[in-house]
Amino acid sequence: MKMTMRWFGELHDTVTLKDIRQIPCVDGVVTSLMDMQPGQIWPREDIGDMHRRITDAGLAVEVIESVNVHEDIKLGAPGRDERIEAYIETMKRLAAVGIKVICYNFMPVLDWARTRLYYDLPDGSQTMYFSGENIREITPEELAARYAEESGGIALPGWEPERMARIRETIGRYTHIDQGQYWENARYFIDAVIPWAEELDIRMAIHPDDPPVPIFGLPRLINSAESIRRFLALNDSPYHGITLCTGSLGADPANDIPAIIRESAGRIHFAHIRNLRHLDNGDFYESAHPTACGSLDMYAVVKALYDTGFSGYVRPDHGRLIWGERGRPGYGLYDRALGAAYLTGLWEALGRGQGK
Repeated sequence: MKMTMRWFGELHDTVTLKDIRQIPCVDGVVTSLMDMQPGQIWPREDIGDMHRRITDAGLAVEVIESVNVHEDIKLGAPGRDERIEAYIETMKRLAAVGIKVICYNFMPVLDWARTRLYYDLPDGSQTMYFSGENIREITPEELAARYAEESGGIALPGWEPERMARIRETIGRYTHIDQGQYWENARYFIDAVIPWAEELDIRMAIHPDDPPVPIFGLPRLINSAESIRRFLALNDSPYHGITLCTGSLGADPANDIPAIIRESAGRIHFAHIRNLRHLDNGDFYESAHPTACGSLDMYAVVKALYDTGFSGYVRPDHGRLIWGERGRPGYGLYDRALGAAYLTGLWEALGRGQGK
C-alpha cells in the first residue's frame, strides 16, 4: 500500500507540500492541473513544472486525479473521436513523467454533489452533508449558487464557474440518452484508451458515482457491485480498473464494500478510504475515519484490501475541518492527516498479525 494525499496545487490549496511532507508514512501526492478544461491537451511545460515542484518537496507523484472526460465523449456526440485523441495525447505526456494511474470518472455534467459543504457536527467540527430530500427540491443552479456562497469562492472541481454557466444546457443534452446508450458510450471510450494505457503502463481507475443515486435526472454508471462487475467486463485488460471509493459506494447501505473489494481484486488501482454516517431518514454526512465514528467497518475494508494483496495507491479521502481550520470542504490538513495515520496503523497491524 502506498499512502498519498490529495493536493490541488499552490494556487488552489490551503495545504502546502511542506505540510504533507510532515505527515508520517505519506510518501506522495495525488494531483491535477486544475485549470485544464475537459478536452484540452495538457501542456508539457505545465506537467513538467508540476512534477518538479512535487518531487523537489521530497514527495512522489504517480497518480493524477483527474484527466476529465469531455461531455461529447460521454454523450457519444460528433467530435468525440477528436476529444478522445486529445485525451490520449495527455496520457502520453503524463506517462513521460512517470504517472502510473489516472483516476477519472464518467459522471455526466457534475463530478459530485453534496447539499451542505460545512455542516456543523455536535463536536464542533464541520463536514459535508447530503440530503436526498433537499437534492430533489433544489435546482442545479441553486446548488451551484449555494456552493459558491458557502465556499467563499474556493474553486470546487466539477463545479467550476465556466461549467456552471452552461449547466442547464449541458443537462438538457442528456434528455435523449438512456442507461443503455450511456453504457455503450463508456465502452467506446474504454476500447479507445485501454490499448494506449497498456502501451504507456498507465492504469485507468474509474471513480464511482458520487453519490450513488440519480440526481437531476442524469444517468448513473458505477454505483454497485453489479455495475462494477459490468464495467470491468467491458474490457479484460488489467489496465482497465476502478478507484475503490468507500465514501461514494458506502453512501448506499446496500453496498457490501469488503465483498466488492474481494470480487474486484487485481482491478483496484487506487483507493479512497473514508467513513460516513448514515442517518435514519436516508441522509448521510462524512465522519471521521475510524470505524466507531461512522457506519462503515473500516477494519473490514482495509483487511479486504490487505487479504487480496493490494499494492496500489491509497489516500484518506474527505476529512472534516477540525481545530478551527478553514479551507476547502473535505480537504483540510488535520483530519486527513489523522485519517492517514489511522489507516497506516490498521495496515501495519494486519501485517504484524500475519507475522510480517
